[in-house]
Amino acid sequence: MKKPIRVVAGIALASMALAACGGGSSGGSSGGGGGGGKTLIISSDLPLQGASKDASDSTNNAIQLYLDQVGNKAGDYSIKFQPYDDSTAAKGNWDDAQCAKNANDHVANTDEVAVMGTYNSGCAKILAPVLNQDPTGPMLMVSHANTNPGLTKTWDPGEPEKYFPSGKRSYARVATTDDYQGAAAAQFALDKLGVKKVYILNDNQTYGQGVGKAFEESAKKLGIEVLGNEPWDQKQSSYASLFNKIKATSPDLVYLAGIYDLNGGQLVKDKVAVLGDNTKVKLMAPDGFTGYPELQKLPQGQGMYLTFAGLSTDQIKTQGGAAAKLLEDYNAKYGSDPASSYALYGVAAVQVILAAIEKSDGTRKGVRDAVFEGEGITIPADASAIGKEIKIDPATGDSSAKDISVLQIKDDNESFVEVQSVS
Repeated sequence: MKKPIRVVAGIALASMALAACGGGSSGGSSGGGGGGGKTLIISSDLPLQGASKDASDSTNNAIQLYLDQVGNKAGDYSIKFQPYDDSTAAKGNWDDAQCAKNANDHVANTDEVAVMGTYNSGCAKILAPVLNQDPTGPMLMVSHANTNPGLTKTWDPGEPEKYFPSGKRSYARVATTDDYQGAAAAQFALDKLGVKKVYILNDNQTYGQGVGKAFEESAKKLGIEVLGNEPWDQKQSSYASLFNKIKATSPDLVYLAGIYDLNGGQLVKDKVAVLGDNTKVKLMAPDGFTGYPELQKLPQGQGMYLTFAGLSTDQIKTQGGAAAKLLEDYNAKYGSDPASSYALYGVAAVQVILAAIEKSDGTRKGVRDAVFEGEGITIPADASAIGKEIKIDPATGDSSAKDISVLQIKDDNESFVEVQSVS
C-alpha cells in the first residue's frame, strides 16, 4: 500500500514566512519556477470576466501567493502557475464553448500536469471527461468550488461514470457537495427561521438544478411545504410578474438555487419590491450567491441568508494557525481579504496537487495515480489552507471536510451566522 502524503506543518509555516520577499504576480499572470528539477505547470480554470471576476482573481492571487511562499516547488519539481479563463465577455460568465476549448488546451499543453478548478459545476462536467481521456494520463483535476454531487457520486442518470470514460477516476474536490448543502439549508430554514412554506427558483443550469433538487427533497422530508420549484430566465429585465405569482402562494421563504451571475441582482431587487424586505419574507441562496461585493452592497440584499459549502474566511481567521497566517499575508499584499471564501479552498486544492506531484514521477499519469491509488492524499489540519484536515477518498475523489456555513448579508458584508451540521 502506498503511504498518504502528509505536509509537514513546520515546513509549511516556515515557508509562509517567506511571503514578504516572494515575487508573486497578480491576477491572470503566471508565476515562475523555483529552479532545481523539471518544471511542471499547474493551471487554474476559472471565469475571469463578469460577476465572478473578483472571486476568481482573488483565488488566483491566493494560489500564486502560496506558491511563492513554498518556493514554487513540489518535491524536486519546479512549479509554474498558468491561469485559464473559461468565461467570455459576451456572456459575462462561464461559457460551454470556452470550457470545451480550455479542456483541449490543457491536454495540448504538454508540461501541464493538473488543473485546479473549475468554479462552476457545469463547466467541470465539460472538462472532466476530456482530461480523463488524455492518452498520457488521465490528467488530474481538483476543484475548490464544484458542489454538484453528480461529479463524484450517483445523482442524475449516468453519473458519475460518464465523466470517466477511461474507467479510472481523475476528478477530485476539496469542497463538500450540494446534497449536504441543500439539506443543511433546509434544516436551518426550519429550525432557525421557522419556515413552513417555501418557493424555489432555480437558474436552469447544472448547479442550480442540483442544489434546488437537494433543498426541495430535504425540505419535504422536514415537513416544509414546497410551493413550487421553477427556473428563472436570466434574460428577463423584470421578475415582477414572477414574484406576483409567487406572492399569491404566501411563502415564508424564497430560495434562489443558482448563481448570482445569471441576473441574480435583478431577481433580488424584484423579490423585495413585490414580497417585501428580507425580514418579511425570508430570502436564502446557496454558495452560488456568495463572494459577490455587488450583491453585498445591494440595499435589497440586506438580511438575505446564504450558505457556503465550507468554512468562511471569518471562521478560518479565528482558528489561527497556517490558514489564518495565509489570510494575514494575503491582506498585507492586497489590502483586503479575498473576495470569496473559496479563494483559500483554491489554495487547498493546489496543496492536494502539490502533494500528488511530490509523490509522483512527474507525469500526468503519476500525478493522477498519487491521488486515486493506494491511500491517496492527506493534508493535515496544521498545514491545510482551510485549517482542517483534507483527506481525498481515492475511491470517489471527495474530501473528508464536510462543513456548511450559514452567512447573512449585513452592513454590506457577508456575516457568519453558524456552522450547520450535516449528515
